[in-house]
Amino acid sequence: MIPDLTPIFQQYEALRAQTDAVFATVRSQFPQCVTCKEGCSDCCHALFDLSLVEAMYLNRAFQAHFGYGPERSAILERASETDRQLTRLKRDLFREEKAGKSAEDIMAEAARVKSRCPLLGEDDRCLLYEARPITCRIYGVPTSIAGKGHVCGFAAFEKGQSYPTVHLDKIQDRLADLSRAIADTVESRFKELHEVYVPLSMALLTRYDEAYLGIGPAKREE
Repeated sequence: MIPDLTPIFQQYEALRAQTDAVFATVRSQFPQCVTCKEGCSDCCHALFDLSLVEAMYLNRAFQAHFGYGPERSAILERASETDRQLTRLKRDLFREEKAGKSAEDIMAEAARVKSRCPLLGEDDRCLLYEARPITCRIYGVPTSIAGKGHVCGFAAFEKGQSYPTVHLDKIQDRLADLSRAIADTVESRFKELHEVYVPLSMALLTRYDEAYLGIGPAKREE
């Protein structure tokens, strides 16, 4: 049986609330630069992976919000197609790496790829907005990761100017800690469970049960 993970998810929600507060602060200070608006879906086509804690949280929210029916089926069908596309993309990028292409060039190429999120509705609005990942929540204000700055292409922040910047490395470290806490709480036999990152499409498709989490002894094949 899966232990109660509510305390860990509550810590994730607290981290998410802090992120929302930072976004709101930057937006209030530079309203002319943060151009996010209802109906804009640029960030809904970006490629990124989710840590274990975010993937499980999103999966639970999806299961709770969408019962069995055509809307749920349509989302999962889109998720399956997106996952197939991303699998092909990662395979091609892996081949390029083996051929000698630099990691920086590969990351730049991946950043240019656009893939529509399976949770994006026909009206270009998120179907699970309240549970959207932190990456979605912070998109639109200046961020940095591994010392390199990023900002939405539609934002009006001027190059060369100084702005408050969200250091994603710190957020990622906290997410990694929460993912490790899940692995420890369930006493997973998979030593690297907390290091597994998946795209949003796979987070929707995955069944986070005892077998996936590595709870209990491995079953012997007959």
